[in-house]
Amino acid sequence: MPDRNDAALDFLMTRRSRPAKTLVAPAPDREQLTELLTAAARTPDHGMLVPFRFVILEKSAMPRLADLVTKAGTRLDKSAEDITKGRTQFEQSQLAVAVVESQKQSVKVPAIEQTYTAGAVCLSLLNAALAAGWGANWLSGWASHDARFCAEAFDLKEGERIAGLIHIATEGPRPTERPRPALDTITQWVSE
Repeated sequence: MPDRNDAALDFLMTRRSRPAKTLVAPAPDREQLTELLTAAARTPDHGMLVPFRFVILEKSAMPRLADLVTKAGTRLDKSAEDITKGRTQFEQSQLAVAVVESQKQSVKVPAIEQTYTAGAVCLSLLNAALAAGWGANWLSGWASHDARFCAEAFDLKEGERIAGLIHIATEGPRPTERPRPALDTITQWVSE
C-alpha cells in the first residue's frame, strides 16, 4: 500500500472556493504571498518551459483597474450591468494575482499543454491559499479576455493572456456547500 497523506486528501475532498465578494482585509503580505506563489509554481510543466508568470494586483492598484474596466466596457459596448460586474471584481478586491499564460516556442510541447499548465497554476495557487487558511477565488470575466484591457491593466505582451485572476484575502462568511457532479455520470472504466 502506498503511504497516504490523509490530511491532504481530506483538504482536497472538502476544499471550497470562497466568493471573491466575501473576502475582507487583511490580505497576505509579500512574504505570505511568496510562499503561495512558490507552491503554485511547482505545477506540472512539460518540458520545464514555465509558460506562465504572475502579476500581483495590490489594493492600491484596484481603482485604476476598475476605471480601465469602464473604459473597455464602453469601447466594447458592454451593458451597464456587465461594466458594473467587471468593476466590482476590482473595487471589492483586497489583493489578486493575475496568472498570465506566457507560451514558449517548442517543437516538443504543444501549445495546449502550456495552456493546461497555466490553468493548473491557477488551481495550485487557489488551493495553496485555501490550505494556508486564506479565502480565495479564481475569477476571469469579460475584461480579462480583451487584449487591449489586458495590455493596459497588466502589461501583457503580444501572445500573452490571462489564465485567471486569483483573489486572496481573509475569509468572510463561509459559503454553503454546492452540488458536485455525480461520478457515475462522468466516469468511464476501461478494462480491456
